Amino acid sequence: MDDIKQNIIETVNYLARELGQRCYKDLDKLALAAAFIEHRLRSSGCATGRQGFTYRGNAYCNILTEVKGTDPSREDILIIGAHYDSAEGTPGADDNASGVAGLLELARLTRRTPLLRTVRFAAFCLEEPPAYMTKHMGSYIHAKSLHDQGVKVQGMISLEMLGYYCDEKGCQYYPSSLFKLAYPNQGHFIAFVGNFSSRHFSSRVKAAYSTISTIPVESLNGFSIIPGVDFSDHRNYWKFGYPAFMITDTAFYRNPNYHDSGDTPETLDYDRLDELIKGVYRALVTI
Repeated sequence: MDDIKQNIIETVNYLARELGQRCYKDLDKLALAAAFIEHRLRSSGCATGRQGFTYRGNAYCNILTEVKGTDPSREDILIIGAHYDSAEGTPGADDNASGVAGLLELARLTRRTPLLRTVRFAAFCLEEPPAYMTKHMGSYIHAKSLHDQGVKVQGMISLEMLGYYCDEKGCQYYPSSLFKLAYPNQGHFIAFVGNFSSRHFSSRVKAAYSTISTIPVESLNGFSIIPGVDFSDHRNYWKFGYPAFMITDTAFYRNPNYHDSGDTPETLDYDRLDELIKGVYRALVTI
């Protein structure tokens, strides 16, 4: 696993520094981002496919790959996804080049040493506005296709902003002051966030992760009325009855560069990102 950190740095720098803003208007940059993701996956030995769709008269695509599990009796598959577009006005290093970097490394590690269960990895386009929270999100299109095909899904994990950490007291915020009674006031942890129906799935992953990684983990399984609980691609899998949660650094509750021009590669903590991805992979091996 020695190459993880350097690979993450290269991915974040390419997407956020060389390409920069990758919003729905930036068709050429989104095409380059998709080609980069395909190249990295193929370099890891993964066969890739494109799931194309249109929005406002333009063509977009999800990049998909599958790594077969070693236990044929496990018929339900695991989905791991991350969006590669960014919001308008930001280079999107944390949101969400960090998630894409994590996705690529998890795919590489899984291809090298497969899990018991088959994993499908998906790099989504159009998570950000104006497609956000509509049926035009790439993840909605992917989730619907699984449902329409009758695919059995153990659960979906959305990698959504993984790289920003802060250790100062008071640097971590929450939707309500009541959360401060149960959660840390320092942003030194990673969060597993899903809905109530996904609690058993997320709890299994959390339990496995907690015994392995040095990055602390906090979890929340609640209702969408809590701002942030459904603020990523996992929300679309709930609509089709699939358990799903996101792994996140809590976005705007911690990162002051959220949806801002300051969301640049040098603001991320690559040592922690490296440890996080190692921990997630090792946890998935056990479930």
